[in-house]
Amino acid sequence: MDQQTPSNSSGLFDQFLIAMPQLEDSFFENSVIYMWQHSDEGSIGMAVNLPLPITLSELFEQLGIKDERPPGAPQTVLCGGPVEPNKGFILHDSNSNSWDSTLTLENNLNITTSRDILEDIARGEGPENYFVILGCSGWGPGQIEQEIIENAWFNCPANKELIFSTNFSEKPKMAAELLGFELSQLSTDLGLLS
Repeated sequence: MDQQTPSNSSGLFDQFLIAMPQLEDSFFENSVIYMWQHSDEGSIGMAVNLPLPITLSELFEQLGIKDERPPGAPQTVLCGGPVEPNKGFILHDSNSNSWDSTLTLENNLNITTSRDILEDIARGEGPENYFVILGCSGWGPGQIEQEIIENAWFNCPANKELIFSTNFSEKPKMAAELLGFELSQLSTDLGLLS
């Protein structure tokens, strides 16, 4: 088992980035990004509200994994971002199992990239809460800080309930409410309207 903990030296680690309204027609329009790595060398996160048009059962079939889960089991596969779109990440809470290639994060969260967790999920033996996410979002040194200064994003502390919510279209609104305001109060020029 390859258990790791990310090194992070910035306040954006374990935060949500929420796209500002002016990011229309970009990949990140209406996105909520969970930031799981942020340091002087760059930043990595993954969108937690962009469902893909493929089901988890279809993904298992493509990988040659038999889906033994009961009818009605979660089927959503998310698009985490435009970087490495064919690489799979499983964002999950921890449980008594341990899988290869697991990165331990904050708030009882983990990211696993090995096939063994998918096999356990297909047998109904995986973590209680999880999302299978294809791709991630990455920024070079200082890039995300500059985008925040340019008013492309706002950030707030991440929480597990919002991460694992299946109300995908409402996640930006729910994230704004964590800070006590409505998305309609945002200005593309100044941030919050008075």
